[in-house]
Amino acid sequence: MQDYVNELMEIVEAKNPAEPEFHQAAREVIESLSLVLERHPEYRTAKILERILEPERVLIFRVPWMDDQGEVHVNRGFRIEMNSAIGPYKGGLRFHPSVNLGILKFLAFEQVFKNSLTTLPMGGGKGGSDFDPKGKSDNEVMRFCQAFMSELFRHVGPNTDVPAGDIGVGGREIGYLFGQYKKLRNEFTGVLTGKGLNWGGSLIRPEATGYGAVYFAAEMLASRGESMEGKVCLVSGSGNVAQYTVEKILELGGKAVTLSDSSGYIYDEEGISREKLDFVMELKNQRRGRIREYAEAYPSAVYTPADANLGYNPLWDHKAQCAFPSATENEINEQDAKNLVRQGVYLISEGANMPTMPEGVDVFLNNGVMYGPGKAANAGGVAVSGLEMSQNSMRLPWSREEVDNHLRRIMKSIHKTCVDMAEQYGTPGNYVNGANIGGFLKVADAMLQQGLV
Repeated sequence: MQDYVNELMEIVEAKNPAEPEFHQAAREVIESLSLVLERHPEYRTAKILERILEPERVLIFRVPWMDDQGEVHVNRGFRIEMNSAIGPYKGGLRFHPSVNLGILKFLAFEQVFKNSLTTLPMGGGKGGSDFDPKGKSDNEVMRFCQAFMSELFRHVGPNTDVPAGDIGVGGREIGYLFGQYKKLRNEFTGVLTGKGLNWGGSLIRPEATGYGAVYFAAEMLASRGESMEGKVCLVSGSGNVAQYTVEKILELGGKAVTLSDSSGYIYDEEGISREKLDFVMELKNQRRGRIREYAEAYPSAVYTPADANLGYNPLWDHKAQCAFPSATENEINEQDAKNLVRQGVYLISEGANMPTMPEGVDVFLNNGVMYGPGKAANAGGVAVSGLEMSQNSMRLPWSREEVDNHLRRIMKSIHKTCVDMAEQYGTPGNYVNGANIGGFLKVADAMLQQGLV
């Protein structure tokens, strides 16, 4: 079976050169699934994994737009429609200078398994642009979003592909994108999720990824007879996911002590209280400021600027029990993982997508850390996107309590699937294998039943 894994990876790397993030995601999944393929040769015969690794459709297009000074800019737009075996493509749009084909393919590939784990009928996709909304006026962002949707509208729809937000795409951007889609198609449908509450959005959607990551952590702790009460938590990032991770940690009795952005991080030993979190939300969501201002406002906090030459991130080198990486991919390297273990962290719940490098994952697994990979731990966001789709289809809004109860139930179900699949395939306690296997089986069986398409 190892020969098969190596041969398949050689094919993936040859067909997808210069896409290290996609290679990384593919290897992790392929190695986990070797356990399944030994028992189920029918998946190998039908080349199910080879088909899942190849996107059903890749769209690349130019996005010309004009800034406030009248200067023309040209960005590149993408949509990766990865797999639709169990439902319409579903996954976010990311606007960030780092966006390229390889990163979006890795995210779309992960999304296939994540969406499958939610139990909702959603396929996997991802998209975005190398446009940077940071520092742009509202009018510039609006013009870019309208130009972007002027091409994308041909390829999406409520029963085909339903994008959502991701890094750089929040409520403002979703609003502009939706308005342009509605104008071009002359129809009001649930084509995007993360919409405003008064025009088809769902309660709990902004909070869902962060809340879900903490619910997943609470389930992992409960499996050992523990709870979030009194746990010191390290959180990276300071955007949507990080903010609501801190909010739910507070609600469940824990204490978050860190937040970060690309400029550096703050460590507040006293803990980030509700009042301090409100400050962060206003700072990041309204003023779009930098996290260092937190330390200027609260003397209990220490601000440390980012140092790319350090070789590790000191945010992960503080005493704690739980860590919630909620910034971006590959933010925890091997040294960071060792520092976390040394500082007493024994639970990782990933709010970001693939934030831990493979060597770091090995450190966690070899040291018995309860490690919740992103495709399981952060599935709450897309789960509530799926619930938003359901509400749009019925044209009925659900209460905050209803949506939160659905979210908690879904995260509980995902945790159970991970535990059961890991146990069933001989690696008890390994949430990575459990998530990959649980997500794969539903998609693979659907593909077998639908024939060679």
